[in-house]
Amino acid sequence: MASDNTFAAAQAFLRRQQIDGWLVYDFRGNNPLLNQLLPGKRWTTRRAILFIPANGSPVLLNHSIDAGQFATVEVRRESYLSWPELYAWMVRATAGARRIAMDYAPGGTLPAVSIVDAGTVEMVRALGVDVVSSADLVQACLAVWSEDAQRGHAKASKLVTSTKDEAFQYIRQTLKNGGSVSEFEVQQNIVAWFNDYGLEFPEPPIVAANAHSGDPHFEVSEKSSATIKQGDWVLIDLWARLPGEENIFSDITWVGCAGEPSAKQREVFEVVKTARDACVQSAQRAWNDKQAQQGWQLDDAARDVIINAGYGDFIKHRTGHSLSRGPKVHGLGVNIDNLETHDTRQVLPGIGYTVEPGVYLPEFGARLEINVFVDPVKGPTITSCVQDEIVSLV
Repeated sequence: MASDNTFAAAQAFLRRQQIDGWLVYDFRGNNPLLNQLLPGKRWTTRRAILFIPANGSPVLLNHSIDAGQFATVEVRRESYLSWPELYAWMVRATAGARRIAMDYAPGGTLPAVSIVDAGTVEMVRALGVDVVSSADLVQACLAVWSEDAQRGHAKASKLVTSTKDEAFQYIRQTLKNGGSVSEFEVQQNIVAWFNDYGLEFPEPPIVAANAHSGDPHFEVSEKSSATIKQGDWVLIDLWARLPGEENIFSDITWVGCAGEPSAKQREVFEVVKTARDACVQSAQRAWNDKQAQQGWQLDDAARDVIINAGYGDFIKHRTGHSLSRGPKVHGLGVNIDNLETHDTRQVLPGIGYTVEPGVYLPEFGARLEINVFVDPVKGPTITSCVQDEIVSLV
């Protein structure tokens, strides 16, 4: 089961926001939040609902055919067989409630929490309650880093940094010796080094040379792999964590050049670096001024730099994504985004995120990615290595 601290954090948030409960609805495993709150491998085929009241004990409703899948959870369980029984349970669970949080975003503005179907939201509203988004509630109880997670992230960051250095050194040494090296070969070496370090990674890293680096999500394969030669531009994006769902990924991107960078490459690098730093400075300034800040504001701080430098047409993604526990690199908290979505979630103490602005030209791209943790005492703190110069591969 999720720790008592997780449920306590959820209930404290509910009380502060004067929300009467959180209705976590799942159908055939479509809600990842339920598995975060009630961890375990299970295969379900019917609806399940976890209700966390602002006061009192959580309760899970599962279909009788799925009862065995939830046998080990440590919350009170009730079962239903028919749809009238499910509806009657919903009536009882929400009796006296005025406001209920559900995993949806008004207008579909935040896909990360737009999980519950519109019909189920309509059903709950028909019970006479106001349904509000769980977006910030999810952050408060599932995206906050525990002390163990902070320590694990620090260890992962050191190992990911070492792996990045090994990858660039491998390219440098191979070219120096007169050999040739492919993007795929470098990628597979990174995979091997991650395995040697005992790290977990859901997908292999990105190794992209020249025009390939102009594609933010270039997928390396043996067939698509280019040979890295003298004078080439190379982008490496790599992410990994210590094993375990409670641990946080380290996720970084660096760029290098196997020769003298062109004036355009230097210019783009400096623009992206300035955008990255502007985002961090905005976060730290808001913290010092005790001003609340939302994800979209940090995105604007970075993208404005790129736009004002004349490279707005070469932006292909938001500035950053959440880092939190769970199976995905892109976490459950606020994204640094006012491009793909208007992320109005608060940048809360205890959460983490990436800052990774990028500029992508047809001939090459540059992205500089760092990780930030909002320390409850110190404020926004960079937890990863930071690139300030183009890596020389000669």
